[in-house]
Amino acid sequence: MIFQPFYENYGPDAKLTGATPKWVSLRSPDWSFDPDELRAAFSAKTKAVILNTPNNPTGKVFTRAELETIAALCQEFNAVAISDEIYEYINFTSRPHISIASLPGMAERTVTISGLSKTFSATGWRLGYCVAPEAITAGIRKAHDFLTVGAPHPLQVAGATALALPQTYFDGLRDHYQHRRDLFVPYLERAGFAVRPPDGAYYVMADFTALSTLDDVSFVRHMIETVGVAGVPGSSFHDPKADGRHLVRFMFAKKDETLHAAGTRLQGLRR
Repeated sequence: MIFQPFYENYGPDAKLTGATPKWVSLRSPDWSFDPDELRAAFSAKTKAVILNTPNNPTGKVFTRAELETIAALCQEFNAVAISDEIYEYINFTSRPHISIASLPGMAERTVTISGLSKTFSATGWRLGYCVAPEAITAGIRKAHDFLTVGAPHPLQVAGATALALPQTYFDGLRDHYQHRRDLFVPYLERAGFAVRPPDGAYYVMADFTALSTLDDVSFVRHMIETVGVAGVPGSSFHDPKADGRHLVRFMFAKKDETLHAAGTRLQGLRR
């Protein structure tokens, strides 16, 4: 079970394991899911649910109530939750980040995944970690050993140092990206996109229906060729791809001057 729009790797990764992905939609503007649709998607064949909070590409932060709904179904159908929480510290809401593993009955059936890439702006290091019950980590360790062997020791030491940074670092990280969100999103609105400020991460999904009748891939090419700004076509995050043909994802983890320049250029789409 995979919520969509989804991070592009989830579908192919599921298929590599021999699993058959089943999709449940997150619907704009707040990217919430229909509990009845979610329940209907579960069956005796459901082995796992993949969720990502805060979410790439939508910026959604799942609420406690939503996580409790997912947790109850996982327990009812004996499914594992695979929770990607790599954007945990980039949360702009007044609600604290909630790991589904912390909910009653979920510690023994959750794989919680995170990493250093986003929190410490070290995407090139490719260092991650997960927490799971011993019975599950036994399989994870075997796969990891044969795929990667181990991360370079100096990077592991640096990672341990980073994880020990004071709370002020993590508060500053959140404020850093919230500032950039608040700088860039108004530019999108003025340019004619339908957009909701994301609750977390550093991506925003924008609906360009009012600007063009092109499909998403053609529209992104049009943006690049006419105003010099790129985005990721919305169909990249959907199955079937047609569900994302009116959307484009922007990323605002950039310097202020870069965001100002991109925002100013995007105004040219109306001409």
